Amino acid sequence: MTRSVSSPPPIRLGISTCPNDTFTFHALLNRLVDWKGLDFHIELLDIQQLNRRLFEGSFDVAKASFHAALLLSQKFQVLPSGSALGFGVGPLLLAAHPDSTPEQKEQLTLCPGEHTTAALLFRLFYPQTTRIEHVVFSDIMPRLQRATADFGVCIHEGRFTWKQQGLSLVADLGTRWEAETECPLPLGGLLVSQELSPESASRVQEVVAASLQYSLENRSAALPTMRKYAQEFDDEVLMQHVDLYVNDWTVELGTIGQTALQALSDRARASGLIDSQQPPLSIFQPSI
Repeated sequence: MTRSVSSPPPIRLGISTCPNDTFTFHALLNRLVDWKGLDFHIELLDIQQLNRRLFEGSFDVAKASFHAALLLSQKFQVLPSGSALGFGVGPLLLAAHPDSTPEQKEQLTLCPGEHTTAALLFRLFYPQTTRIEHVVFSDIMPRLQRATADFGVCIHEGRFTWKQQGLSLVADLGTRWEAETECPLPLGGLLVSQELSPESASRVQEVVAASLQYSLENRSAALPTMRKYAQEFDDEVLMQHVDLYVNDWTVELGTIGQTALQALSDRARASGLIDSQQPPLSIFQPSI
């Protein structure tokens, strides 16, 4: 049953705490753009928490890993704006010790969540190797430093700070993806429930696009919001994160974005990580 837009209920919106999302949603969070008559009830969470809550039906609109999105394709579509994909944006496979490679089952690799795209890439590129443990992304590098794990798949700000932490790079999973597919790596997107009316979903898309445009035109204005939720508080690192993950495909997924999503879906299906009967993930087409 679709919901009426004439007396809309609250829009349950989930946003990740990573800097590219707090940059994108800064104006929405602070009501610096018109909410188009919608009533957003907003939660900011770690990406794997968002993935889990989406499976539980907690959100009408939420950022999600594209791995999770592929598994939720029966219930959600991807909004054209708000995605994170690109070249040079992939997760890093790090090691506690130099010259280590994930080859043995008694070794342990930390991943930032079962349904993250980072975990999907590790399983695609390193099948049947190490044991996997899923932890909050911010725990991965400290665990490697304490040598309580052998490897870790690192995302977010850690991509820029791993050298300072004394860790070793095993592989850039995004670079490998690019070499094998010639596509940008699709990390995550903004999902909208198919139970939401097309009118309401279109208004959400308008507000998200306006919020992103506001920050693109007022970059430094978003820094207080970014600092509030970031693991790394250095402004230069936060803006490096934005420069890497916010791009033209964040503004509009477009044909290249669709092609990249299809490549991810095809590889996940071929490896048995996504059921072959799962319907394809579609991109929402605004009606207004």
